[in-house]
Amino acid sequence: MSFLTKIIGDSNKRFLKKLEPVVAKINELEKDFEKLSAGELKAKTEEFKKRLDEGQTLDDILPEAFAAVREAAKRTLKQRHYDVQLLGGIVLHQGKIAEMKTGEGKTLVATLPAYLNALTGKGVHVVTVNDYLSRRDAVWMGQIYNALGLSVGCINHEASYLYDAEHTQAQSSKLKAQNDNAKLKTENTEDGLDQERDTTGAFHVVHEYLRPCSRREAYLADITYGTNNEFGFDYLRDNISYDVNHLSQREHNFAIVDEIDSILIDEARTPLIISAPSADSDEFYIMFAKIAQKMDNEADFKVDEKHRAITLTEQGIEKAEKLLGVSNIYTEKGIKHVHHLETAIRAKALFHKDKEYVVKNGEVIIVDEFTGRMMPGRRWSEGLHQAVEAKEGVSVQKESRTLASITFQNYFRLFKKLAGMTGTALTSAEEFHKVYNLETVNMPTNKPLARMDKADLVFQTEKGKFSAIVEKVKELHGKGQPVLVGTVSIDKNEYLSSLLKIEGVPHKVLNAKHHEEEGEIIAQSGHKGGVTIATNMAGRGVDIVLGGNPPKKEEAEEVRKLGGLFVLGTERHEARRIDNQLRGRSGRQGDPGETQFFISLEDDVMRIFGSDRLKNFMGRMGIPENEPIENRMLSRAIESAQSKIEGFNFDTRKHLLEYDDVLNHQRKIIYEKRKKILHGDKNFIIEELRTIIPEQEALEKRKEELGEEKFFGVQRALMLQAIDMHWVEHLEAMDYLRSSVRLRAYGQRDPLVEYKNEGLRMFRDMEGGIDAAIAEMALKVGEDMRQPKEQQVIEAHPSGVVIGDKPSQNSSTQNNPAANKEVGRNDPCPCGSGKKYKKCHGA
Repeated sequence: MSFLTKIIGDSNKRFLKKLEPVVAKINELEKDFEKLSAGELKAKTEEFKKRLDEGQTLDDILPEAFAAVREAAKRTLKQRHYDVQLLGGIVLHQGKIAEMKTGEGKTLVATLPAYLNALTGKGVHVVTVNDYLSRRDAVWMGQIYNALGLSVGCINHEASYLYDAEHTQAQSSKLKAQNDNAKLKTENTEDGLDQERDTTGAFHVVHEYLRPCSRREAYLADITYGTNNEFGFDYLRDNISYDVNHLSQREHNFAIVDEIDSILIDEARTPLIISAPSADSDEFYIMFAKIAQKMDNEADFKVDEKHRAITLTEQGIEKAEKLLGVSNIYTEKGIKHVHHLETAIRAKALFHKDKEYVVKNGEVIIVDEFTGRMMPGRRWSEGLHQAVEAKEGVSVQKESRTLASITFQNYFRLFKKLAGMTGTALTSAEEFHKVYNLETVNMPTNKPLARMDKADLVFQTEKGKFSAIVEKVKELHGKGQPVLVGTVSIDKNEYLSSLLKIEGVPHKVLNAKHHEEEGEIIAQSGHKGGVTIATNMAGRGVDIVLGGNPPKKEEAEEVRKLGGLFVLGTERHEARRIDNQLRGRSGRQGDPGETQFFISLEDDVMRIFGSDRLKNFMGRMGIPENEPIENRMLSRAIESAQSKIEGFNFDTRKHLLEYDDVLNHQRKIIYEKRKKILHGDKNFIIEELRTIIPEQEALEKRKEELGEEKFFGVQRALMLQAIDMHWVEHLEAMDYLRSSVRLRAYGQRDPLVEYKNEGLRMFRDMEGGIDAAIAEMALKVGEDMRQPKEQQVIEAHPSGVVIGDKPSQNSSTQNNPAANKEVGRNDPCPCGSGKKYKKCHGA
C-alpha cells in the first residue's frame, strides 16, 4: 500500500461504503415485496411511473425499484441479486463503469438500472458485442421485465424482435392441436420451454419467446437489446431517410454497454460507414460530355475564369433540354442532372489537358497547380473527375460515396447517460475518464477469488513454446483437469489443433465465427477432462461452469479437487485487458482455477518491442528452445512492452477523436437541420424558404400553381436532397483534408488547428451551397419532383484508420477557388449559382 493511499484511504472503497445504506434499504424491503401477488408486483411499475410524474426522482424510488426487480428475478429466474450486484446496479445507474469479474453476473446486474431508467418512458439501450448475446439476454432477462409489465425489444442485423410470452403460448397451442393424441414432449410445451430457458438460458436462445417485428417497434420497447454495430448503423440510416415513417430510433436516453472496454476502446478507431456505389453509369457521364461539347461559350454559358465558375444562359438551358428530350430539366430531372450538366461544361471550359491534368496509361492524373507535379491517386470530387474522364474518352472510374459515417466514440457520446460493465476496465480507467468522462469503480466479488495466476513461462522460439504447450495439455487432460487454451488468431488455433491431433488428444476448436454454437460449446468447457482451444474472443459472454452447464454436482466437486479450470494463454496480447479477460474465464464465484501464459521471444509483442537483449541473454545461458525461463527481468520487459503499446494506442485514439470531433460537430448541425425539415410543419418549411429566397411573391405564386400539399411536399424533398448532395461532397472533401493536412506541419503550423480552421471554412461554404441550390431550384421544380429512390447502401466497418497518412484512391478535395483568393462583394459567387457574392455566400 502506498504512502498516499494510507493517508487518504482507498477512494474506491470509500465510494462503495457510501452506497451501503442504499443496499441495506433494498434488503429491508425484500420481505414486503415477497408478500406481493404477481398482479401487485406488476402494478408497482405504474405506481413508480406515477410518482415520477408527480415530481419524485429516479434516486427517490431506486430502493423500491431494485427490490421489485430482485423479487421478479427470484420468481422467474430462480436467481436472487447478491448485495454486490445491487451495488453494481447503483453504480451503473449513476452513469459509471462497473468493473466486475467474470462470473459475477453482469447480465443480471444490468436488469436493475435498465428497469429503473425505463420507468421514464424514454427507453434504455442495452448493448452487447454480438447478435447472439442480444437475443440470449432479451429472452433470458425478458421474463424479469415481463413480470414487471415492461416491454423488451431486440435488434439484430437481419431481423428485429419483441419478447412475447403470449407468442410462446400460441406456438404451444398450435403444437398441441397438431398432435393427434394431445401428448406432447415436455420441451414443446409452454412450461417445458420455460424450464429449458431456466436451465440453459445462460448459453442457449429459446427463440420461441421472440416475435418478429419492425425495427421501429423494437426501439419503441421500454428496453432494447442490440449490438453496437446495429445501433450505430440504424442511427446513420435514420439520418439519410426521406420518409418520417421509415425512421426507427428514438432519442438517445440511457445506454448500458456490456464489455464496454471492447466497444469503446478496442473498436474506437473503427468508423461505421454507410456508402453507396455511384449509380451513374459510364454512359451517363459520356452523355453529358457529348452535350457539353455542343454547348457554345458566351451563347450557351458564361465562363468566369477568375473564380473558375460557369453559368448557364437561358439559351443554354433550352439547348440542353432539347438535347435531353425534356421540356424542363429542373422539373423532370431535378438537381442531379443540372449539377452534372454544369460539371461537364466546367470540365470542357476550365480544365485543360497537360495543364490541370495529364492522361497517362488511360488514366486522368491531376497536376499540382503550384509545383506542376502529377498527383496520382488524388481525384476531384463532385463528379468532376468522371466528367474529365468522359471528356477524354478514357475509362470512367466509379467511386463509392460515403453517405454517412460516425465512430463509436461519437455515437455513444450522443446518449444523455452512459454506463458500462466489464471484467477489465481499470487498466483503461484513464482513457475512459479523459475521453468519455466516465469513472470506473472496481466492484468486490461475491466470494473471495481462489484462482492461482502463475508466472509466465518464456521460451526462445515459437516452435519450442508450442511443443511445451502440447505436453502441458496432455498432462492436464491425463489427470482430468479441464483446460481452455487461448490463442490470438485462427491460424494459431488450427496449428495447435493439428499438433494435438498428432498426439491423440481429443479437443474442440472455436474461432469466434458462429457465436451461438460456440456459446453452447464454451459453456460445457468445464467438464472433467475437457480440452477447448479458442481464440481470445470465442464464446465471450458465456460463463464456464465447473462440471458442465447445467452442472453435475458430483463431477463439479471432482473438477474442483483437481484444481478447477486451467486457462493456458499461448501469447501475450498488446493490451493487458485482453490477457486479464482470458484469465477471468477461470475462478468464477470463488471456484478454484489456474492460469498461465506460455510466451516466446518470437511472439509479435516481444518481437516488435525489442527482445534482442533478452534473446541474447537466453542464448548465452545455453537454454534449449523448448525449456522455459522464469525471470523478473523478463516479466518487467513484457509489462513494459504492453505499457508502450497501450500508450501508443491511447495516443492514436485520442488523436483520431480530436480530428473526428471537428466533423462530429458539423454532423450534429446537419443532422439536426435535416431532422427539423423532415419533421417540420408547413409553417416551418415556408419560414426556411423565406430566409433563403428573397422573391416572396414568386414563392407564393408557385405555391398557388402547385397547390399547397404538393408545394410543401416538393420543397421538403428539394431541401433534403440539397443537404444530402452537399453533405456527401463535404465528407469527401474533409476526408482528403484530413489526409493531407499533416504536410502543413513542415510550415511550422499545427495540423489540427489548420484542420479545424479549414474545416470550418469548408463547412460554411457548404451551408452557403445548400442555400444557393435551394434558392436556384425552389421556384423551378414542379410537381414531378421525385423523392430519391432508396439507394443500395453498403455498410462498411473498416479498421486501421490512420490520421495524416497518404490519401486513399478515393480521397478527394473540394475544388474551392475562393480558398486562397479574395472575392469581391459584387463579383459572381464562386459556387456557380450565378448570384453576386454579397447575395449568396457573402451574405
